[in-house]
Amino acid sequence: MTNEFTPPKVWTNEQQGGTWGSINRPDSGARHEQELPVGKHPIQLYSMGTPNGQKITILLEELLEKGITEAEYDAFLIKIGDGDQFSSGFVDVNPNSKIPALVDRSSETPINVFESGSILFYLAEKFGAFLPTAIEDRTKVMNWLFWLQGSAPYLGGGFGHFYHYAPEKYEYPINRFSMEAKRQLDVLDKQLAKNTYIAGEEYSIADMAIWPWYGNLVLNNAYNAAEFLDVESYTHVQRWAKALADRPAVQRGRIVNKPMGEPWEAIEERHSAEDIDKALSLKP
Repeated sequence: MTNEFTPPKVWTNEQQGGTWGSINRPDSGARHEQELPVGKHPIQLYSMGTPNGQKITILLEELLEKGITEAEYDAFLIKIGDGDQFSSGFVDVNPNSKIPALVDRSSETPINVFESGSILFYLAEKFGAFLPTAIEDRTKVMNWLFWLQGSAPYLGGGFGHFYHYAPEKYEYPINRFSMEAKRQLDVLDKQLAKNTYIAGEEYSIADMAIWPWYGNLVLNNAYNAAEFLDVESYTHVQRWAKALADRPAVQRGRIVNKPMGEPWEAIEERHSAEDIDKALSLKP
């Protein structure tokens, strides 16, 4: 690095460059008045098909695949690049203005759920699926769910930001977060060398949480960084990632609330299974 930065005594916000420079601010709360739409199903999801958004739609599609019809849902697109997450309606559901956010209207008083890990846990508990009841097995799943919640920011906000999104490339942060991304891949590879799925021999919300981040990474669906990170060397992660990618519910869930892409891989809104069926039928 050739330019050394000396931090001021007191930080002040200046216009940031890059993809999200005009969106990020150091204050929270609503920036404009707009109510959220409400569909016909009890479960209302407000999201975008980022890795954190894919976690939830994959779980919902897995629940429906399992025959749990009460998991039917409406999914509305929140365009984070346009600042939809700062509407008054969205902030009422999630004061942190991050996707995904969910409202369960199946009871007299609607329940707001935010943070993707919390939503996964809520839905798994509500429907009694993909979360073991035995405390030992349940704890293993929760260990890895919390591992993901703590690790993904290093991959997305760290490695992904500086390697892919930042307006300028700097050696130090790219090296720093590449080191951590590879360490995390090694953690997963060693765990998957001993287990079919992340937390053991049963597919769980831990897999659904981790796959959109690390599965997409090793399948080269994220940051175009597969060669740079030598992802082929993580053979057990590769095996697991490909196995999950073959699951019909994963294929369905990963395309919901995606605003861009080919017609068969981008569904802005989902209100019934037919919305996904129609899109997938267009695949060559």
